Amino acid sequence: MVDQAILSRCGWAGSDPLYLAYHDTEWGVPVHADRRLFEFLTLEGAQAGLSWLTILRKRESYRAAFADFDPEAVARFDAARVAELLTNPGIVRNRLKVESTISNARAFLAVQAEFGSFGAYQWRFVDGIPLQNSWSSIRAVPATTPVSDAFSRDLKQRGFRFVGSTICYAHMQAVGMVNDHPVDCFRWRELGGG
Repeated sequence: MVDQAILSRCGWAGSDPLYLAYHDTEWGVPVHADRRLFEFLTLEGAQAGLSWLTILRKRESYRAAFADFDPEAVARFDAARVAELLTNPGIVRNRLKVESTISNARAFLAVQAEFGSFGAYQWRFVDGIPLQNSWSSIRAVPATTPVSDAFSRDLKQRGFRFVGSTICYAHMQAVGMVNDHPVDCFRWRELGGG
């Protein structure tokens, strides 16, 4: 049994148990399931201007508020549902972010119809294989890349909102399209580094 206290991790993981669990079990793990991709796309957009830990603490409330991230259900939300969501203290009560989740669900369904799945669409930006980086420290990790620029541009052309290049790159990191754990983090090797 490995002593969790002595593992070398990304500096951003800190010491909060929720953050540690997310780092150790989710961040950078390849995700192909559409509902999970919609969840991460929604949460990354909600995080804009806030800390990721804030969003992680609200994640269960987001699941409840947004039909367990079922894009078909979310696409049917109407103005009354938006008004209800804006009174929900468990989510980020920003009208633009709430409305973008609904319009993004509609755009998400259009992508599914065109490509067979959102995963097939999204993963083509990295030829279906996670990009493996070898950063010496977390400070070396960029906020955007040419791939996230292209992904962002394409999403915007398809009607998505809150999908700037920085948000797209954070999304790519979260869903394992890129392994950005530094080489001294124990997860780097576990996720294909080296």
